[in-house]
Amino acid sequence: MSDTDSTEPLWRHVVGARLRDLRRDRAATINDVARRAGVSPQYLSEIERGRKEPSSEMIAAVAGALDTSLLDLTSAVAEGLRARVNNDSSAGAQVRTEFALAA
Repeated sequence: MSDTDSTEPLWRHVVGARLRDLRRDRAATINDVARRAGVSPQYLSEIERGRKEPSSEMIAAVAGALDTSLLDLTSAVAEGLRARVNNDSSAGAQVRTEFALAA
């Protein structure tokens, strides 16, 4: 998905990208984070690329392996989505509606 794509991103894509960014910011390898989270490196790679829909427990395990909390991770993801919506006002109403329905 490109940055200029106006369709709403899937949650797994945004979460995966954020986890990958956190891992890279910490200069950690996939193998190290996967081992600490108790998952295979292949599975972590699939999560980071948005190809798997991990459970909340799995997301929490990976977040913990990256020394962050589930709250901090989801807040960062929400902020990223909010910034995207602010840049694309046509998608804003749709995103707000979807978040309201999800809540």
